[in-house]
Amino acid sequence: MCHEDYLPEALLPRPGRHKFKPPEGRYAMAKLKKHKFAIAFALLGLVILVFILWPLVNTVFSADAGALWDTLRDDEFIEVILRTFYTAIIATIAGVIFGVPLAYFLARHDFRGKKLVEAIIDVPIVVPHTAAGIALLFAFGSKTPLGKLFDVLHVDFVGTLAGITIAMMFVSIPFLINSAKDGFKAIDPRLENVSRTLGASRWQTFTRISLPLAWRNILSGCIMMWARGISEFGAVIILAYHPMVITTYLYEQWESFGLSASAPITVLLILLVVAIFVVFRLVALRGARA
Repeated sequence: MCHEDYLPEALLPRPGRHKFKPPEGRYAMAKLKKHKFAIAFALLGLVILVFILWPLVNTVFSADAGALWDTLRDDEFIEVILRTFYTAIIATIAGVIFGVPLAYFLARHDFRGKKLVEAIIDVPIVVPHTAAGIALLFAFGSKTPLGKLFDVLHVDFVGTLAGITIAMMFVSIPFLINSAKDGFKAIDPRLENVSRTLGASRWQTFTRISLPLAWRNILSGCIMMWARGISEFGAVIILAYHPMVITTYLYEQWESFGLSASAPITVLLILLVVAIFVVFRLVALRGARA
């Protein structure tokens, strides 16, 4: 006889009586709370996006098309834009030549004083840029020891393209170094060790393994450095008010002729920089997918 024959009917197991039913209401409540959290953070972030986009979009759409066209045909404006892009590119190339090796060294080696070196690299970000321009003037002025050394090579940094270039490089180089360093850190050192065991030299390993794997970070750093160089004003105006770049030219137009003359220049500068920035980002994204 089964032991169930001795149990009262009320205690006998019934089909489906002891099946576990998930607390659907609890799951729904947790999911709702998760969505509320995400929505709250998204709304807070939206405030920042509007804060960034609204001045730019409002400026672009409030511009007069005729004034934009006249400014775009102005020879002086074209010359200033080309000079700005040229000096920013030269500064970025110099940053790659001297900054990428430093980024690789910091990513692959630990040594006493490393934190100090990394802090020094970030100093140009926190130093007021007019102060940076004065510091560069004290370092590279024609009467300083370094300035006299370059004078022998017929290189002057006051009121020249060379001065604009070093001003742009000084304030923007941290972006390239930090981005490249992050790229090199993300590479597994074992890949480089395997290359070395297969007979590749350190230079071959760096150019064939490390650089190709970190190129997206280096490109992103170059974009940020180039864009930051274009936007520099304080350090540039101390070292070289003339020849003008776009920031000093815009300032002069604002001081001399007011909003009517400076607004079209501002709109064209925003459109040009954003367009080039987007193109570079798309190239980096396509390379990442490839």
